[in-house]
Amino acid sequence: MTRLRAFALFWYDFVIGDDWRIAAWVVGCLGATAGLEAAGVNAWWLLPAGVAAALAHSLRRAVRAARGR
Repeated sequence: MTRLRAFALFWYDFVIGDDWRIAAWVVGCLGATAGLEAAGVNAWWLLPAGVAAALAHSLRRAVRAARGR
């Protein structure tokens, strides 16, 4: 059971990492891209744009926190 728990904790740390918001954002972008593709829309651009937006949001939050805001 210890190895199974360690394996699960590894994947949790790998996927979630330091900020669960980025992981949730990426999962949402994956879902939106899949939904649009299933509807016949060419949405290949949505995932890279969403990841870039998540990065910008994360950096904005980190800068605000570093300034003590």
